[in-house]
Amino acid sequence: MNRCTLFFWAGCLLLVSTVHAEITPRLALREYDILRAFPAGRLAALSSGDQPDAQGFTGSNRAAQRWNGAGAQRGSCRAVIAAVVADNLVAADDAWRGIETTFAHQAVDGGFDAIAPYTGYAAAVETAYFFLQELGRAILVIRESPHEAHFHTRLVALEPKLRRASEYILAGYGTIIPKVGHTVNRLIIAAKAFGTCGLVLGDPRLMAASHQLITHALTLRDRDGVFIERGGRDSSYNVVSILFGQILALHVPLPEFEAALPAAVAWQLTRILPNGEVSVTNNTRTGVGKEADRITGKTKDVNYTEVVYALTLYGLIHHDATVLAAADRVFAYRQNILAAGK
Repeated sequence: MNRCTLFFWAGCLLLVSTVHAEITPRLALREYDILRAFPAGRLAALSSGDQPDAQGFTGSNRAAQRWNGAGAQRGSCRAVIAAVVADNLVAADDAWRGIETTFAHQAVDGGFDAIAPYTGYAAAVETAYFFLQELGRAILVIRESPHEAHFHTRLVALEPKLRRASEYILAGYGTIIPKVGHTVNRLIIAAKAFGTCGLVLGDPRLMAASHQLITHALTLRDRDGVFIERGGRDSSYNVVSILFGQILALHVPLPEFEAALPAAVAWQLTRILPNGEVSVTNNTRTGVGKEADRITGKTKDVNYTEVVYALTLYGLIHHDATVLAAADRVFAYRQNILAAGK
């Protein structure tokens, strides 16, 4: 048993008794309601590429026309969310095929089949929690919506599979910080998987794991409160940390994380140009030719979808007109890029 695993289980002994009382939705502010308040057409536009193909594949699985790993299937969960929010149950049912496809690849140990670069225990845990962080969220949004009854039978049938997958990533907790601790956004993504699935399953151990990862992630900011990636600032990945952390905070009380958001958002706004483009000057990872996608080989660039999503959520949650105006500019720039086929 390595030191990270020992630290986790020791922390659980302290945290389980306190987080058990927190396994209830945050009723005052629900993600479903915030998503319903998005500007007309925006959520549909941001989710337009998430619907699964005829094989049930999304993301890099769809692009490669083969199964790579579970993490790529998270788009199907986003498509379910967008359809549920739009009251489009036909589209929601179609998107659900991607979730069924993913669990058709579940292994006996609770993890998922994968090919390189998602092979090896730490990588297998990582691709599993990348999928689970959106699946847990999708289930919580469904529960908040008027459509839970439509999905009820499927959700009941899914629960034992979700529990096995959650046990798998919990057993692999000790691999997470050593593998992705230099990329704080992935720590927050893992925390979101544990937190949302813990809430779905009513499991305080998962909630404790989520809390510990968020606590660690909060130590990975610079003196101005910017989330650091590979030792520096990145205008795409800082916003990923904002996005996934604030989604988790809509479901699980995270006052310490929410207190850190204004500083990270303030810096993010300085990176948004008047035309909505996101500046990549001095980025550590994206837009500067330093890093390639592990599947496509393409150089990583700013994820404009996530920038728009994060700023729209934050602006609506905090009634911040300045942030909403920035989100509008970035959205317009994104749409122009897509229209131009870039």
